[in-house]
Amino acid sequence: MITFNNVSKTFRRHKVLDGVSLTIEKGERVALVGSNGAGKTTLIRCLLGEYLHEGEVSIGGLSPRGHRKDVLARVGFVPQIPPPLKMPVGELVGFAAAVCNSDPERIIAMVRELGLDWDQVRRLPFVKLSGGMKQKILISIALGRDSDLLIMDEPAANLDPEARHIFFHLLHERKERAVMLITSHRLDEVAALVNRVVEMDQGKVALDDRVADDLEMTAKLDGIIRLTRAEPAFARAMADWNFVCNDGGLTWTGVVGGPDRLRFLGFLARYAGLVAGIELK
Repeated sequence: MITFNNVSKTFRRHKVLDGVSLTIEKGERVALVGSNGAGKTTLIRCLLGEYLHEGEVSIGGLSPRGHRKDVLARVGFVPQIPPPLKMPVGELVGFAAAVCNSDPERIIAMVRELGLDWDQVRRLPFVKLSGGMKQKILISIALGRDSDLLIMDEPAANLDPEARHIFFHLLHERKERAVMLITSHRLDEVAALVNRVVEMDQGKVALDDRVADDLEMTAKLDGIIRLTRAEPAFARAMADWNFVCNDGGLTWTGVVGGPDRLRFLGFLARYAGLVAGIELK
């Protein structure tokens, strides 16, 4: 479905992506994690055909830049920063549905399910909405269209707790029908949705971990974490996971429950610059 082949991107002599190669197949739901500046958003914008770059990117065998209309017709996208669109919300929804021959009523139903009064917001300029309202409209468009690829960049960042709960429930309903690529600082939120974690650090893929959908609730994984240097804060955190170290803080061993695997990887993502190696077997 998605292929990145040796993709690099440089802004003003700063290499934001450095030879990224990934293949994402149908049935995969990927959490793209990493600190700010790791390259997550730039990778997504290359995938959407918004940036020129070195290397190759394809969706279903098509180049996002060379076949932009065909590619975007099958993509549901929620950006991290809403675009400054001045058109009324009703017009935006109608346009978004027409692009992929979808029924606008499905998008409107999503708007209402996320707690917005459609009759109130339909005439308002999109740019005048609050951050949370903009996010709900963009999520409704992404989930209300006939999209088999959902790309979401920090999609729950501006949502209130109730809308956040509804949003993840809606995603859960789609998880068998669409490829998902979701960036999030909170891996624990998307852990129940995804079956693969890709961690980026300094423009490169630092970790690529697949998790079986049918992982037993009683499964136990032996873990070995190697660090580049000892760190007291990391040591205190590892104690909460009942990991132990016998070499001065450089190598940690312990057991992680199968259902906690993604939450554990999310914890390790905070220390991406410190971790030299991870083994979970």
